[in-house]
Amino acid sequence: MFMYDLCCIGHITHDKIVTPGHTVHMAGGTSFYFSHAVKHLPLHYHLVTALAPADFVFTESLKVSGIDTTILPSKHTVYFENIYADDSDNRVQNVLYKADPFSVLNLPPVQSTYFHLGPLLAHDIPTALIVDLSTRGIVSLDVQGYLREVINQKVVAIDWKDKQKALPYISVLKASETEAITLTGDTNMETAARRLFDWGVKEVIITSGSKGSLIYDGKDLHAIPAYKPTITKDATGCGDTYMAGYLYQRIKGAAIHYAGSFGAAMATIKIAASGPFNDTEAAIENIITTNNTL
Repeated sequence: MFMYDLCCIGHITHDKIVTPGHTVHMAGGTSFYFSHAVKHLPLHYHLVTALAPADFVFTESLKVSGIDTTILPSKHTVYFENIYADDSDNRVQNVLYKADPFSVLNLPPVQSTYFHLGPLLAHDIPTALIVDLSTRGIVSLDVQGYLREVINQKVVAIDWKDKQKALPYISVLKASETEAITLTGDTNMETAARRLFDWGVKEVIITSGSKGSLIYDGKDLHAIPAYKPTITKDATGCGDTYMAGYLYQRIKGAAIHYAGSFGAAMATIKIAASGPFNDTEAAIENIITTNNTL
């Protein structure tokens, strides 16, 4: 069986964006932005997602780019409706449909060095699947979905009830500051990172937007700067782009600090343009070299 360098498991979303002037439908979700970032990097990569048949088109651009893609059948696609007022700062978010969850039984027998999990909602990826994947490769997780429950079509913040059971099987965990506080109860990010490590995670990544990110591996606390973008246009998917760069470098054997800096540089490029990351490895390295922070 073919061994991939990296496999992402997560739902691609159908996003409906409603503004006073127009309505737009587009693809989104962790796996979408992560996959579009990875396609610019020399990796053997596989995407596993689940979509309703009407939304299979959301994967076409990835397939054309040469991304190996498995689409699991689902009655619905995860469907987010985002309604913006005139000032664009206030948003109403509804979840109109949820997709079928992934499971040990329906997942194809993919073999990969790393598995990156991108749940969008609390029940997307069960703990049993995390445990199973840990026997196949190194598990990386963007935790945000485990902290989201849908009640009456509204997203409600929750804690992850299975965290103590699941975290020992997760080697790399990414959380935002807010998510780290929810998980640990700690408002100090260094303390939160240490706590998550004590709970079993080997590499804890806490992102703080323009303030940069913190990575803790049980020995060192790595402070990763956020590179200043040429313009701030679209922050959607920046965290997913960061993780694509980070895992790419870790797969290559890079040290944690450089991997974090590479991911941060990718996110800086992505935030300056609408849509997914669309640039080269040379452009990423140029940002790091130009800033000369390593």
